[in-house]
Amino acid sequence: MHNLPAMITDLALILGTAGLVTLIFKKLNQPIVLGYLVAGFLVGPKTSIFPTVVGAESIHLWAEIGVIFLLFALGLEFSFKKLFRVGGSAGFTAVFEISFMILIGYITGRFLGWSTMDSLFLGGILSISSTSIIIRTVEELGFKNMKFVGMVFGILVIEDLVAVLLMVLLTTVALTRDFVGSEMLGAIVKLAFFLSIWFVAGIFLLPSFLKRAQRLLTEETVLVVAVGLCLLMVVFASNVGFSSALGAFITGSILAETIEGERIHHLVAPIKNLFSAVFFISVGMLIDPHIIAVYWKEVLLLSSIVIVGKTLFVATGSVLSGQTLKSSVQSGMALSQIGEFSFIIATLGLNLKVISETIYPLAVAVSVVTAFTTPYMLKYSGKVYGFIEKILPPRIVATLDSYSVMSFALSANRDWREQVRAYVIKIILNSVVVVAIFLLMARVSLPFLLERQVEEGPAKFIALSATLFLSAPFLWALAFGRTKKFDQLVLQQDKSNLSYVFLVSRIMLAVGLLGAMVAQFVPLRWAVGITLWMVVVVGYILSHKLKTVYHWFENRFLSNLHDDVTKKKARPSSRALAPWDAHITEFEIPAEVPYVGIKLHELSIRERFGVTVALIERGRLKITAPGRNECLMPHDVIHVIGTDAQLLDFKKFIQMETAEGMPHRHEELQSDYSLEQYLLSDTSPFLNLSIRECGLREATRGLVVGIEREGQRILNPDSTVKLIKGDLLWIVGDREKILSLR
Repeated sequence: MHNLPAMITDLALILGTAGLVTLIFKKLNQPIVLGYLVAGFLVGPKTSIFPTVVGAESIHLWAEIGVIFLLFALGLEFSFKKLFRVGGSAGFTAVFEISFMILIGYITGRFLGWSTMDSLFLGGILSISSTSIIIRTVEELGFKNMKFVGMVFGILVIEDLVAVLLMVLLTTVALTRDFVGSEMLGAIVKLAFFLSIWFVAGIFLLPSFLKRAQRLLTEETVLVVAVGLCLLMVVFASNVGFSSALGAFITGSILAETIEGERIHHLVAPIKNLFSAVFFISVGMLIDPHIIAVYWKEVLLLSSIVIVGKTLFVATGSVLSGQTLKSSVQSGMALSQIGEFSFIIATLGLNLKVISETIYPLAVAVSVVTAFTTPYMLKYSGKVYGFIEKILPPRIVATLDSYSVMSFALSANRDWREQVRAYVIKIILNSVVVVAIFLLMARVSLPFLLERQVEEGPAKFIALSATLFLSAPFLWALAFGRTKKFDQLVLQQDKSNLSYVFLVSRIMLAVGLLGAMVAQFVPLRWAVGITLWMVVVVGYILSHKLKTVYHWFENRFLSNLHDDVTKKKARPSSRALAPWDAHITEFEIPAEVPYVGIKLHELSIRERFGVTVALIERGRLKITAPGRNECLMPHDVIHVIGTDAQLLDFKKFIQMETAEGMPHRHEELQSDYSLEQYLLSDTSPFLNLSIRECGLREATRGLVVGIEREGQRILNPDSTVKLIKGDLLWIVGDREKILSLR
């Protein structure tokens, strides 16, 4: 017993204390993260209430492992598809808020007399909200089905990504002490390049590997493979100059796209919970009551800046992005705290020895204060909006409503934006692949051949030949690859001249890139000759063959990215009826409720609650625009449109005679079955017909859930309402079928 390592004794002490404290916090309905911080404080060296840890260094080692698994799990929840589904509104709001919070944090630090580096890290610490605290608070208050929550979750996705990138940039600044120079720009370009390579290579290789090995993968082997890949990427990221946390996050986000993504997330969760608990406990061990007592004014000042600043900047960014004032205010108040990433950023500064030790306990204290205020901010956000609406002049409220309507009308043309984005991403990714192949061959393969005593001339010939062979399909795609839907949209927009501009620009980009890469192997005059020779080969002689090879790569990549096995069930879009309070959300029917098996018209759901059931998911079966004779069955997932108040009433009905709350499932909603606009023009075949007579239900496999007519709004209109010219219809249905009506 006397030979027991100190690390085991310390783990027993901190986990035993953490278990007791977190049970108390659970009983008090407080975030468990705060319980971990309190447990760390109790067993830390700054207090003598409990026995203290002996080997602090070993605890920091476990904490480092905790950060890796915490970021790995966040990556598994992140996924690139989720990023693409977040939408421009959440992305703009997150970037807007983070930018201003970093600026305010930096200014505050300088105002307090702190150093430049302390102030810069303070800005990063104050800019990122706590995903764990928000999710837990939303669940406990029963707000998951409210309109603004979808926006909040979208902002959190972007914040997680920005936080990881922010850590990389802060590391670069800390090591180079260069804020605007070439080192910073080089770090950004290097980061973007490696992120693109990891994304392309990971999506191309990992899903295919796991799909082929699926029969061999038990829970044990899946866990070992996933953790092994995570740690390998951590080592690789560290070797190329990035943080271990970034490598873990990227691995998780790539694995989230695979057939085993959900399974890996489930298996890794207990490991993440254990090690992240150790991390938060190690954070609590650094809480110094003496420092907090001395700097209590700073704690109150920074807490106020977080609460007021994040509320103000999130709400402002959200309004500017086209959201309603109510949703914006509620989103801002929900995000008014800091949490786990703030601790990680502070830890980074301490490990790099570039910030003062007082910042860490101050960050923890601010997190504790704002975590305790979060439930109250959420609970009273509706009343705060009501107060703001009363004191604002009616003209301003009407202007904001009109701006929201205009923004949603512009979003109806999102097909054009989506195709332009896909077009640009395709060019960037092909450019990155070409550069990566050349760099790999020039800096790895060529030195390898030279080390094996191959003469320089033959070695360069072999390396360059292999490089040109491997990069040829991607050079062809960069110069000549076309997106059929993009070309169709260009013609529809009467912008045919743009097609020639795009084509010439891409050819010039491909030729310039090829010449610059070849020049790494041979003198300039040889590089020009080889480039011209490749132009003839790629552009004329082997064009058809390269097109076939490239399409194989592209189809394989897209198949892995959009695999139907891992793709979530099609869900209605989370778009709202702007500027109405109505939106779509989902409920799962419990197994033992009295209304199971009763027809919808007998339940009178629309008449009683004012909501509309737009879709029923029953296993793999999707019942779109369910009829009056359809019944609700156990475990059906129903998608319902209504206002916040209507949906809260309906939620009580759904939970009738069941002790269980709603399942913890709030995924970003995909757009195969979505909420879209349709404007009735002179040529519309639906003019002067009632909703029932016009056949929109059959044509779109959907429902008309809203009409905007001459400034008036009709939510969930009756089927006898006649449609007239100028009506703006909101239809829940098959997105492609609705868009084809235009």
